[in-house]
Amino acid sequence: MHPLYQAIPTSVFERMSLAAARHGAVNLGQGFPDFGWPEDILEAAARALRDGSNQYAPSRGLPALREAVAAHYARHHGWDVGADGVCVTSGATEALAAAILAIVEPGDEVIVMTPAYDAYAPLIRRAGGTVVEVALQPPAWRIEPAALEAAVSDRTRAIVLNNPHNPAGRLFDAEELAAVAAIARERDLIVISDEVWEHLLMDGQRFVPFAALPGMAERTIKCGSAGKIFSLTGWKIGWIAAAPELAAIAAKAHQFLTFATAPNLQAACAFGLAEGDSWLAPMRRDFARARDRMTAGLEAAGFVVLPAAATYFLIVDLAASGIALDDEAFAKLAVEQAGVAVVPISAFADSGEPRHLVRLCFAKKDSTIDAGIAAMACARALVRGEG
Repeated sequence: MHPLYQAIPTSVFERMSLAAARHGAVNLGQGFPDFGWPEDILEAAARALRDGSNQYAPSRGLPALREAVAAHYARHHGWDVGADGVCVTSGATEALAAAILAIVEPGDEVIVMTPAYDAYAPLIRRAGGTVVEVALQPPAWRIEPAALEAAVSDRTRAIVLNNPHNPAGRLFDAEELAAVAAIARERDLIVISDEVWEHLLMDGQRFVPFAALPGMAERTIKCGSAGKIFSLTGWKIGWIAAAPELAAIAAKAHQFLTFATAPNLQAACAFGLAEGDSWLAPMRRDFARARDRMTAGLEAAGFVVLPAAATYFLIVDLAASGIALDDEAFAKLAVEQAGVAVVPISAFADSGEPRHLVRLCFAKKDSTIDAGIAAMACARALVRGEG
């Protein structure tokens, strides 16, 4: 047995979703919407399934999807990556795996800013690398250049950047991104930029791909996700977008991971990206309204909610909400006794810090949100002896 996998616990997202099913709880833990997908894209997938190929697609992806991804970024961000710089993967996690396996050698160090998606660390270790954590501090979750610079050593190979950031629910600003880019250029580092939440922005924010920053096009591997863009997370369609030389290396790693991705779903995503962007503004509006509904309800129930303007997650501060349990203990009580699944933030870092915050997904119908708020209020009352 491989010792890495023997030691790794079940993913917190799987663990909480299984607990929600077992206890009949509202699942606000795992990040999947229960509304918001464009129906036209579902119809495009059905047509492609009936009328198109159901055999292996080209390993790097259907040309139509690679071209649509490149055109999408040129249209939205003025970033000319070109179809030669795109490799389609089976979800963004596979894109991350391919990028990491392509550039990390045994003994390399990779900087991860925590809290962070729980796939980063095991993927880096599977490639033989060492994870170096740089902690972002709540409630602002800002990148501190001095802390990032201090983490760089002669063995540092790459920085993993997640922007917009999950679980913090924020878009890093121009000053923060410029600081990361300066360190990458000065220390000759690759940046693996996990940008799956790029369109899930609220409050008038604008996203800029990290590769579009000065001097970063040749040292950035972007990971994107159709599942996040279209609210179709189960499709597992992602991609790498990078300079052709970097994309080609990552594509070689990809060919020995999944090799190819479902052709009908690729065709539907190509249709969705090429058909226009009329779905973007309504999606953002609906998610912002859901965020506001959940925030207002939680605050009325006595919870302190941290600001959130990106992704579809928000964070509750347990300590500030008068809850004298750590995040793991509260999550266990909430799902088993109150009927709601949430995710402890301590699961997003090897250090297990901080331990007073939990993450909730607000990409839900009103009825789901209201049921989740009621269950959270019940959990708070149980902890405080008010039930």
